[in-house]
Amino acid sequence: MPEFVSPGVGVFSIWDYVVFAALFVVSSGIGIFFAVKERKKSSSSEFLVGGKQMSCVPVALSLTASFMSAVTVLGAPSEVYRFGGAFILFGFSYSMVVLFTAELFVPVFYRSGITSTYEYLELRFNKTVRIAATLIYIMQTIVYTGVVVYAPALALNQVTGFNLWGSVFATGIVCTFYCTLGGLKAVVWTDAFQMVVMVLGFLTVMVQGTIVNGGVTSAWEKAKAGSRLGVFDFDPDPLRRHTFWTIAVGGTFTWLGIYGVNQSTIQRCISCKSEKHAKLALYLNLIGLWVILVCAVFSGLLMFAYYKNCDPWSAGFVSAPDQLMPYFVMDILGSLPGLPGLFVACAFSGTLSTVAASINALATVTYEDLVKNCFKNLSSRLGTWISKGLCIVFGVACTSMAVAASQMGGVVQAALSIHGMCGGPMLGLFSLGILFPWTNWKGAAGGLAMGIAMSFWVGIGGFVYPAGPDKALPLPLSTNSCLPLNMTEIISTLAPTPAPDRPALADNWYSMSYLYYSAVGWIVTVIAGLLITTVTGPNRGEDVNPVLIRPVCNLICFWSEKYKEMCWCGVPHDADCMEFHDNGTFSMKPETSTNKEPQNGLNKDPENTMPGYNPEEKSYSNPGLSKDTHL
Repeated sequence: MPEFVSPGVGVFSIWDYVVFAALFVVSSGIGIFFAVKERKKSSSSEFLVGGKQMSCVPVALSLTASFMSAVTVLGAPSEVYRFGGAFILFGFSYSMVVLFTAELFVPVFYRSGITSTYEYLELRFNKTVRIAATLIYIMQTIVYTGVVVYAPALALNQVTGFNLWGSVFATGIVCTFYCTLGGLKAVVWTDAFQMVVMVLGFLTVMVQGTIVNGGVTSAWEKAKAGSRLGVFDFDPDPLRRHTFWTIAVGGTFTWLGIYGVNQSTIQRCISCKSEKHAKLALYLNLIGLWVILVCAVFSGLLMFAYYKNCDPWSAGFVSAPDQLMPYFVMDILGSLPGLPGLFVACAFSGTLSTVAASINALATVTYEDLVKNCFKNLSSRLGTWISKGLCIVFGVACTSMAVAASQMGGVVQAALSIHGMCGGPMLGLFSLGILFPWTNWKGAAGGLAMGIAMSFWVGIGGFVYPAGPDKALPLPLSTNSCLPLNMTEIISTLAPTPAPDRPALADNWYSMSYLYYSAVGWIVTVIAGLLITTVTGPNRGEDVNPVLIRPVCNLICFWSEKYKEMCWCGVPHDADCMEFHDNGTFSMKPETSTNKEPQNGLNKDPENTMPGYNPEEKSYSNPGLSKDTHL
């Protein structure tokens, strides 16, 4: 193939290093601030969930920053550059995800007074299901975090020549530092600051990108001529990488696994001072998601318009598609001191927020689900020190995992594939508990196992035997205006390499869009769980605490009290059975509560072990007002 002369791009100046270093200094400073401010509050609740007294605005910014990571900053514009503007359809997915999370999952988790999401599984099923789900979450999060640590280090390596792995370890050290010192409050407020940096970085690129392309109209026309504005493709083929259906349906399932039942998200929601604040934080966060998505898509279109006739990837100026965005930034901003540093700080902001959120969530689930189960009588101060030690352990683990992330290909697909393979079955597990009152613990455990097996089968198969270009459908790129290295095109005289043998499943099952991995896991988990429950004997309604369920049919059958009653399967739930209190909490009336042995046989009195439950008064208090909060 022909070789081309690289036009060269700018390099980091001293002001770029100053701007970039300021991100780390401010992030670390926030951790130190909260370590000093909260030094007299030594409870594990204060450290892990901020005393459950957070307000909605910082939590909303934190949620957006945590999940709009460097995967979005670097990967999304590259996706738009290569595959077109259909990526904007994720805005619909985000809307559905936030709606379901705010109205379906958060009310259950918040009212049950839990700290770890997986506490719910023991209250609803048993300890075995809880431990299994915790271990899956820990492995999933460490692998995912490795991807988002590697992504900005790649950007820094591309634009400055810094040692790649030195950048990785620097990221891990800073994240672990402020997460360990300041706990959740430091993580949330640092995320809020980093969200501002991310928006500023994108705005800088969009303004300069628009200028070098001759204005918005010119850039739009170039993108249209290059077929980058084709958004709505209604082809129902599940093997197609990005269509309306794969993004709207598959994307919703994938992101619902990330938002609806993920510890990192739920931990922030239950740290809010009230359920109303938790819901409001999610809806405000949706606005942030839309803003970042629009910025990423528009940046990708500007990048294509600029390189319309000389694609840096095809010409060999960059070695991977995920390097296109930092290359573009250095090309258009390299002569403006400080601005390249701002964009790299933007990418690192996404990573610092995500990694810190993951470290904090991992420490929380490990402490709540594993440590406290093994050591029953830990003091509050000792619990805080153990939590901080866990932050350090997981900071090292996530940073080390970045080495493997370098072998995973495109960062967006790798990250969402990981979440899809694990998130779908986990979403199915919680759906069985919350939406289907009759599901027993055997159905939950069996469904989870089947869902994990099926998701990993298709996911690993797709990694080993990736779909052909006829399904991925990358749009054409041109090198017509690139300057050839010499005028004689080098033509290879070697015989063409024969195509490797592919199994029969490679061109259908393994070629499924990566966005459907989560949907497959959810469907298999729910169906298998309900079948196993039917075979082994469903739950009795009186054995299920109504706080722990929200039957989906109850929403569908709003027009009929008869059918709504049937959907609850005998679980006492109506106003005659519940007492509502002025502080927004509620409890079962004494005459309607039951002390029958639960179906799992492991917890003889599940209500008495529920966080925030007072067995004498038979009521659920606001966990944020517990005595432990004000130590």
